[in-house]
Amino acid sequence: MQELSLNVLDIAQNSVRAGAKLIEITVEEQPKTDLLTITIGDDGCGMTAQQVSAVTDPFFTTRTTRKVGLGVPLLKMASEMTGGEFSIVSALGEGTVVKATFGLTHIDRMPLGDIGATICTLVQCNPEIDFVYTFIHSDKSFSADTRQFRQVLEGVPLNSPEVIRFIGEFIRENTAEILNGEREEI
Repeated sequence: MQELSLNVLDIAQNSVRAGAKLIEITVEEQPKTDLLTITIGDDGCGMTAQQVSAVTDPFFTTRTTRKVGLGVPLLKMASEMTGGEFSIVSALGEGTVVKATFGLTHIDRMPLGDIGATICTLVQCNPEIDFVYTFIHSDKSFSADTRQFRQVLEGVPLNSPEVIRFIGEFIRENTAEILNGEREEI
């Protein structure tokens, strides 16, 4: 994968397959400590300790449609190549949290990519699931929470084109405001 947002998409799809009703995705950038942290948490079915220890093996997958699972191993490798760390915490019946840290300015760090489009894709394809996307830069942050959008929309489906366009613009505008022109992409 060429962009971290595609890894986020893949991991979040694992959460969807795990039966999650709420998926929380956080991108945190801390220039002072030179860290980029991506966290994906869900309330899905969770994994056993044995599954957690095997999930970083590319030849382990719970899917029946293919024999390999590269999403988690690639994210782990991408993180560690930049001096970062990778962890998975999971418990059966409680969900899973995947966390990857990256050297923010490390030459080998892949670009984040279009995380707004990734979130929109997840919402559009899974309108029955709630997503919370949070972006943190230094001490500023914002969240896009589909539970709040549902309240305002009063029954308009989350996957309608107008709503998806709004969510994408909401993420782009709030990210730009937080970055305050520092750069276009992290």
